[in-house]
Amino acid sequence: MAASRNRTSPDLTTRLAAFVGDRLAAHETVCVGLSGGCDSVVLLHLLSRLGLGERLSAVHVHHGLSPNADAWAGFCQRYCNELGVPLLVRRVSVLGGSGSGLEAAARQARYSAFAEVAADCLFLAQHGGDQAETLLLNLLRGCGVTGAAAMPIERLHGGRRLLRPLLGESRADIEAYAHCHGLRWVEDESNDNPAFTRNYLRHQVMPVIGKRFPAAEFALRRAAANFGEAAELLDELAAADWAVVADGETARLAGLRTLNPARLKNLLRYRLRVLGWQVPVADRLDEFVRQLIGAAPDRHPELILEDGRMRSARGRLHWLSAQ
Repeated sequence: MAASRNRTSPDLTTRLAAFVGDRLAAHETVCVGLSGGCDSVVLLHLLSRLGLGERLSAVHVHHGLSPNADAWAGFCQRYCNELGVPLLVRRVSVLGGSGSGLEAAARQARYSAFAEVAADCLFLAQHGGDQAETLLLNLLRGCGVTGAAAMPIERLHGGRRLLRPLLGESRADIEAYAHCHGLRWVEDESNDNPAFTRNYLRHQVMPVIGKRFPAAEFALRRAAANFGEAAELLDELAAADWAVVADGETARLAGLRTLNPARLKNLLRYRLRVLGWQVPVADRLDEFVRQLIGAAPDRHPELILEDGRMRSARGRLHWLSAQ
């Protein structure tokens, strides 16, 4: 278990208290995603000092991928016992091969477990360094504006609010808080494995960028926030367009065809996100939009997705769930 040194970090406490005061209603319950790492240990410690009482709980997702997984779950249980915070341990199965495939599968399993949490709000401990890495990763994958916004501070997930109160904080400030309060945490050995894309970026790429651009992390976080504002504007435009073309849960093709291709793609991506469906890669969406705009009356373009399909029929565009 990693331990701490003696430093002080009062500002982090003040900022988190303000975050909770601004975003949390007096009756709302909070569950913290607790991996046992430094970031989530600090987040739970901070929240435990805000007088939330029985409104506060934690969840630990046991992936079973490490020989230390049982020890991590045990550590989290002991830590929660010390704080007087109830802990739910959720065991999940992860199928994803190796490297980045395993990384993505573990994340999907983790968020599926989070969706089952019985709390109004789920708090996760991603910080500013994670945000900078996410922006770079998404850009390298050719993302659009929404992807460049990286992780939102708040969004809906599984019918509850998911919040990331540490996104504006640096790794150094979080560690300083841990040092100040004598906190202990676990170290996940997989965090040093360069086969995982994020680890490669964190250990091989970001340090090189930081030597040339010392303020790189802050600048990337600010860029993500700027992209986030742009993404909100695009969503507002899409919502306005949807109000014009919607016919119940379908959309009138005549209305859709009055939109230019970029605006139509924006509307379709927005609608898929509202439904909770996976947005297809750009090439597939481009081709579907091309077919949709130019289709003859006897043609019915269709885009098959993992969650269902978009199909043109009877002058309407339908979203047909796979379930």
